[in-house]
Amino acid sequence: MTVQTFRDLLTAQPFRPFRLVMSSGEKYEVKHPEMAWLLRTDILVGIDEARDGLPTRFKICSYLHVAAIEPIDAPVGSRRKR
Repeated sequence: MTVQTFRDLLTAQPFRPFRLVMSSGEKYEVKHPEMAWLLRTDILVGIDEARDGLPTRFKICSYLHVAAIEPIDAPVGSRRKR
């Protein structure tokens, strides 16, 4: 995956929530574009959303370790692979 892949996902109109599937099997959901921040080689994903809508923590996900991107509303097994 590249930074442009994530830039396109985060700026899409309308925004479509997605899930990152990491090579380790961990999964992180990006339900709002404000819940992810792009760096040169990583995407920071806000997790443990509080009642006010702000994340309480974040995970650093290397683009190299993103195995798949799944739309959150897609049926299980539908994946966008790199």
